[in-house]
Amino acid sequence: MTKQATEWNEAEVRTWLAARIAAARADQVAAERGGRDRQDDCDIAAAKEMVCTLVNDATGSRERFLAALDALLARDEYIWRGVYDDRRFDRHVRSAVRKVRGMAKTGSGFDRLLRYQ
Repeated sequence: MTKQATEWNEAEVRTWLAARIAAARADQVAAERGGRDRQDDCDIAAAKEMVCTLVNDATGSRERFLAALDALLARDEYIWRGVYDDRRFDRHVRSAVRKVRGMAKTGSGFDRLLRYQ
């Protein structure tokens, strides 16, 4: 059973991306305070921040947004600040891109602005 795509709302997507960037930055700070045991959490938050930041300018239409996500997914490696393990970071970026891409395809989920999702 496939979900029908809802109408594309650029303002809602931009608001969601801004909220995710803020939450990811807060998660990175919390993970940094946790020390060595929370380095993977820091990489996960950095990956989410990177994905949301890099596709933020492509919210004009669903097709453009999906194209930006596909271009990001097609990269061989990802470079971002504050990353501890490059291999894991690449995996987390791909996971974050797939999540946002699924949301973009259906147009749902962008109304959820809670910090933890």
